[in-house]
Amino acid sequence: MKPVRRKIKKHFGLTAKQVAVRSRRPWYFQWAVSLLFVATGYSFAYWQFASGGENLGEKLRQVTLENQGLLTKVIQTERQLQIEQSAQSNLEKELNLVQDENIHMKEDLLFYKNMLDNKKLLNR
Repeated sequence: MKPVRRKIKKHFGLTAKQVAVRSRRPWYFQWAVSLLFVATGYSFAYWQFASGGENLGEKLRQVTLENQGLLTKVIQTERQLQIEQSAQSNLEKELNLVQDENIHMKEDLLFYKNMLDNKKLLNR
């Protein structure tokens, strides 16, 4: 009875060998399936191109015109930005000149006020 038990444990116990069952397809079947997918994709692409050939040219012209319009808008916007930047730099220069002139005027005014105060003090 022991030899039978050993054989059963050897095949079904914890010490039994691990076996993995894999189903493999033959190489020609895999090639046939992949060729079928490629042919289906090619036929679908050809069908799309053949049925929509007129529309593609029209869409291309439309997109080209839209692209040119957008390019024109970009150029106009860049030019406007350049004009605004130059105007702002000119205004900044003018503001600095006016501020400097204002400072000189205040200094002159302070000088003349001091002269008048000194004259009033001397007249007393």
